[in-house]
Amino acid sequence: MLTLEDLSLSQDGFDLSLTADIARGDRVALLGASGSGKSTLLSLIAGFLSPDRGRILCDGRDMTHAPVAARPMSILFQDSNLFPHLSVFDNVALGLRPDLRLSAQDRVRVDDCLSRVDLHGFGDRRPSALSGGQQARVALARMLLRDRPIALLDEPFAALDPGLKTEMLARMRELCDERGLTLVMACHDLRDAERLCDRLWLLEDGKLVVDAAMSDALDKPPDLLRPWM
Repeated sequence: MLTLEDLSLSQDGFDLSLTADIARGDRVALLGASGSGKSTLLSLIAGFLSPDRGRILCDGRDMTHAPVAARPMSILFQDSNLFPHLSVFDNVALGLRPDLRLSAQDRVRVDDCLSRVDLHGFGDRRPSALSGGQQARVALARMLLRDRPIALLDEPFAALDPGLKTEMLARMRELCDERGLTLVMACHDLRDAERLCDRLWLLEDGKLVVDAAMSDALDKPPDLLRPWM
């Protein structure tokens, strides 16, 4: 479904270069130290950055220079990317209509997505009135509403306490199972990766140094992965 073909980018003294394929429905954990290129790779896939060389293909269509909004994907960031001056309802509705001109059917869809993440009745609140876990669920509701087949996660649950993080990973797994999402999740914790993903990529200095099924990587970890065990 997603092909990264001879992809490379040089930026501020950092070089990223890789070739890889992700099949439809794969859930890829993108593991690596800070500065290894995880966020850079997600930004390239999402369209926030353009590569110096190579192509990004989605179902065979060249999306290398397509606008962010035209790509069949949604992204969750670590800070949830909520607008503090907007209500929870409007923050979610942005995933459907950036101008917030909603039909009655649109409003029902927003309410349904809020209910899906256990935020029914929270629509009038501002993000500042929510806990970190609730803010993460608002961002997840917006992803539900966008209904794109590819989900990119840039450590969106890293700041949550262990219990909330486990809850959000479980919710994300339910969403992937329900909608057959293809997922790429940047993370620092192999335990988080194991809870959600079936494939493991390890990045070092902008290079893909491990690409393995999660079960194989855990049963017989390659030497490069052992420090993460």
